[in-house]
Amino acid sequence: MLKDICSLFRHRTVTLCTATLCSVALYSVTLYSAFILPRRQAQFVMVGLGIALIVAGLSNESLAAFGDGRTAYNDARIAEATNAIFTYLEGSFGALVMVVAGVGAILSAAFGQYRSALGLFVVAIGAFILRSIVSTFFNDVRIK
Repeated sequence: MLKDICSLFRHRTVTLCTATLCSVALYSVTLYSAFILPRRQAQFVMVGLGIALIVAGLSNESLAAFGDGRTAYNDARIAEATNAIFTYLEGSFGALVMVVAGVGAILSAAFGQYRSALGLFVVAIGAFILRSIVSTFFNDVRIK
């Protein structure tokens, strides 16, 4: 059964149906391998399953017969979630994170844990300047 599945990948063109059927077959083989096959064979099956999922996800974009290759993407929900996170971090929760991380950095430095003090210092400063960093490096047109 595994040879049949692997032979599907030897062909030059893998359609979406073939990739989907291959991923379903690999999933069933993975369930089988979790209980019966040795560890090395199970790892091989899991790698095959990962490849099949990637092929199934990208085959629509790579084949010219399915359209122009553009993906319609609506990021309104992601923008809303990001806006909610920024609202919390710029409000009282962000102040709490900054104060706790700052006090933790001072205490860690006092006890000689300089690596953790540096990490807590980065968290405290990061909570303070997060929106500026995001607007500098990313597109924030939809984030209020």
